[in-house]
Amino acid sequence: MSNTKLKFGKANGKLKKMAKKLNVKLATFTLPAGFSCPGAKDCLSFSNPKTGKIHDGAETLFRCFMASAEARSPQLRNLVWHNFKLLKKILKNGIQACADLINESLPQCDVLRVHVGGDYFSRDYLLAWVDVAKRNPDTVFYSYSKNLPAFVGIDLPKNLSLTASQGGEFDGMIEELNWKSAVVVYSEKEAKEKGLEIDHDDEKAAFGKKDFALLIHGTQPKGSKASQALSKIKKDLKYSTTQ
Repeated sequence: MSNTKLKFGKANGKLKKMAKKLNVKLATFTLPAGFSCPGAKDCLSFSNPKTGKIHDGAETLFRCFMASAEARSPQLRNLVWHNFKLLKKILKNGIQACADLINESLPQCDVLRVHVGGDYFSRDYLLAWVDVAKRNPDTVFYSYSKNLPAFVGIDLPKNLSLTASQGGEFDGMIEELNWKSAVVVYSEKEAKEKGLEIDHDDEKAAFGKKDFALLIHGTQPKGSKASQALSKIKKDLKYSTTQ
């Protein structure tokens, strides 16, 4: 693939479920976890672009699953940093130039998850994606974001679905602006106590209108509450599939 274009990915195991259920072609776009995430707090984690070594933020409660994925895969690190550097470079030429780059790089798909890892790192970058969504009205673009101030005053097209990701610096804006939101939970019981359904395949993120929960996943720091919760989830899943 040309180094002058952005690199996109295919649906992972979770997203394949949605693609199969809805009979759609799904693609993904990814940036470096942490480094491109203004407003991140509870999940803030970074994978060194050269070594893959992970370090967490001062207030991290659970580790971003994409930071762990980057740590394991030099190929993924190369891809996310290729995208990040190319976008920051093209943005020097303005929003239109960035939108043109994204649009020219887009794969053919019905649904695109914008940022499996990473976030809208600037308002101009967000506006470029808004432009791209308007140019492609038959494609559903969807995202999670913690950089909520970037969205204020922007009229999102109907085919660009935003889920405000709880656990960030700007959580107070979610209720104030009446945004759909998602929260990470450590168990199905916790989700029920919060009155939320768990999104197991991203369908609620892409097409839903209500708040929902996400079950903790990924690789978590040894001995942490997140790690203990993840171990119990895996144990319960193994038990349920053997009965």
